[in-house]
Amino acid sequence: MSGSPIPSLLSLLPSAPAASIEQVVSVMTGIEGALPAQDGLWWFNHLYLQVTLRVRETMTAPATPSADGFADRAFLERLDVVFANLYFDAIAAGHQSPGAAPPAWRPLLTARTAPRVQPIQFALAGMNAHINRDLPAGIVAVFEQLGGSPLVSDARYQDFRRVNDILEAVERDIKQEFATGVVGKVDAITTPVDDRVAMWSVRAAREAAWTNAQVLWALKPTPDLQHDYFERLDRFTGFAARGLLAPIAAPNV
Repeated sequence: MSGSPIPSLLSLLPSAPAASIEQVVSVMTGIEGALPAQDGLWWFNHLYLQVTLRVRETMTAPATPSADGFADRAFLERLDVVFANLYFDAIAAGHQSPGAAPPAWRPLLTARTAPRVQPIQFALAGMNAHINRDLPAGIVAVFEQLGGSPLVSDARYQDFRRVNDILEAVERDIKQEFATGVVGKVDAITTPVDDRVAMWSVRAAREAAWTNAQVLWALKPTPDLQHDYFERLDRFTGFAARGLLAPIAAPNV
């Protein structure tokens, strides 16, 4: 490992929320270039950047009746930006002390340089925090901005589900970097890590995120209850992350 100090997270983030996918990509690219690969956050950011690049490619491709399939590109584009800003907000909050970050993000930010934690564990812990905590809040925020509500009968929900296909395509492309699958089939590696990966599903997490967004939306008339629900979701997500990040015992030799 290089002796260079890990840069302050705050120095890598924009001074104002990103306003476009291009800005999101720029920030994530900056984080990837500044952090060493020995930093656990690098692995999550690397995966997230690849997904965002693929989303950008899909969103900017010419729409055709046979090939596009998205009912509301503007919704997906706005969700992508709002969602990414929640990630940036979380790491900005924890830039000096992980304990100041949202509970869902604290385990990853605390374990960034922990020994015997595999790259796939860092990536999953970030996905766990970002999907289970941030995505419901992002969905609610975008519906508040654009109108409508997060019903499963809404065409935007089908667009949301199509993003799973993008996630799976990215996983296939960078799978060897993690030595295991992030979405879908889990390849055989060390058994403890393999078990943890098998218990975590991106598709299931995204479905749960939409359901949690519906609950948060329904609770809007009772802000205190909505706040309590989200706070418990945040803390439970952090609890799950601690299990994903538990160090793997060194093999007997």
